[in-house]
This record gives sequence, C-alpha cells and structure tokens, in this order.
Amino acid sequence: MNIIVLQRIALEFFLDFIYFPIWWYTGGIVYAAKYCINLTLSANDQLAPMLWLKNLLVPMFGQYDWQGRLVSFFMRLVNVIFRELMVFFVGMCACILFVLWLIVPLFVCIMFVLSLR
Repeated sequence: MNIIVLQRIALEFFLDFIYFPIWWYTGGIVYAAKYCINLTLSANDQLAPMLWLKNLLVPMFGQYDWQGRLVSFFMRLVNVIFRELMVFFVGMCACILFVLWLIVPLFVCIMFVLSLR
C-alpha cells in the first residue's frame, strides 16, 4: 500500500513540475494581472484623489472668507497632485511587478543554461 502512495506522489510531483511553466504563462498571468489591477485600484480607493478634486472649491473648516478659500484651494490642490502622483507611482510599480512576473522564469532558465557551460 505504501509503495502505491509513493508512486502516486512521485507521479503528481513530476506532472506538477511539467505543468508549472504552462500554468505560469496561462492562469498565472491572469492571476498576476488581476493582482496588479487590484493593487492599483486599492491605492486609488485608499488615497481618493477624485474625492479631493470634487471638494477643491469647498472651503476647509468653514472658513468662508477669501483667505480661508484661498488657503483651502491651494492645500487641496497640493493634496490632489500628491495623491494622484502616488496612485500613478503604485500603478507603475504594479506594471513593473507584472513585467517581472513574465521575465523571471525566462531569466532563471537562461542563467541555468549558462551555468551548465
């Protein structure tokens, strides 16, 4: 009985070893793309630059005089710019992460072949 289990485990290991590169470039790409998109959308939800842009002309702290409106406008403008740059930065990092997902197995295979020389 134990030998049958060991044979089955060995067969599954061999098939998984063969199937892994196929999964990496089919289902794995879909998984990585969804993860990167969700990462960017999550950063957008957390930082909410459009919410700050929507309230750009609303004075902060109920200061309806012209000085309060001026300070509120520029503070919110700086916030919108900074938050949008952060969302862009997270999006670029997610794109780099996705490209790394594609390149790393190829790089490992090339380095393995080069190490055999």
